Amino acid sequence: MTTASHFLPTEAGIPTLRAGALPARSGLGLKPEHFRTILETRPDLGFFEVHAENYMVNGGPFHHYLTQIRRDYALSIHGVGLSIGGEGPLDEAHLDRLAILIARYEPQSFSEHLAWSSHGDIFLNDLLPAPYNAATLQRVCDHIDRVHERLGRRMLLENPATYVEFAASTLAETDFIGEVVKRTGCGLLLDVNNVYVSCTNHGRNAQAYIDAFPLAAAAQIHLAGFAEDVDAAGAPLLIDSHGSPIAEAVWDLYRFTLERTGPLPTLIERDNDIPAFPVLLAEAQQAEKWLQTSRVEVAA
Repeated sequence: MTTASHFLPTEAGIPTLRAGALPARSGLGLKPEHFRTILETRPDLGFFEVHAENYMVNGGPFHHYLTQIRRDYALSIHGVGLSIGGEGPLDEAHLDRLAILIARYEPQSFSEHLAWSSHGDIFLNDLLPAPYNAATLQRVCDHIDRVHERLGRRMLLENPATYVEFAASTLAETDFIGEVVKRTGCGLLLDVNNVYVSCTNHGRNAQAYIDAFPLAAAAQIHLAGFAEDVDAAGAPLLIDSHGSPIAEAVWDLYRFTLERTGPLPTLIERDNDIPAFPVLLAEAQQAEKWLQTSRVEVAA
């Protein structure tokens, strides 16, 4: 929980968390199933995260509960609909709605995916990959520059989970993201589960992959569960499902990552098959344990 020194009064006299960096603690995705439990129990968590698109309305119960929870907790807003990797220009109406939402809640962090989800007037309910080449690099940088201009704040870019690779790619994903960071000044949201999923699917070493990211730009970590499947050839295929507990192999990779980065705000993601709140809280407490170990190692 935050202390009184982190608060400032609003015009209505209601304290709200001061905008700034997320605390280097564990947090949870905020789910409607848990609104009342959170308000009743006030769990010891560093922050909550919401998907921006679920709150792009003027009123309703989601805003009712988020307003109350925001008074006591830091907040991260995570977008899924900007289509940062898309070929066309950003949807300015969507960007306007996002700007209104961010002005309303003043989150400590805003992030989006290195992916695309729309083409022209067609919108897809998925996050799709793009080839890593000069044309995509220019588009992504232009889009992030526009987001920075409209929101007046730095965004974080999340590495995706991938299941295919493009013959048209001329850059490794880690080099591509490094160049985006250098050109735009955006930060990195390092999804450790996505790294594990992608490296398993493409036969790469996950630790070496972590080391290849621009880790100095890492400002947040995501952890989640995956589903196991097989591809058309019968080879193992992992799916970034967000519907199961975090695998031990991902916990191991998380600990390895913290050795490289030091403690970073860490979100436990669960978007499908939502369990009871104590189940997710236990995973957040597990992450908190490793964050504390990282803090001790940094201080030594």
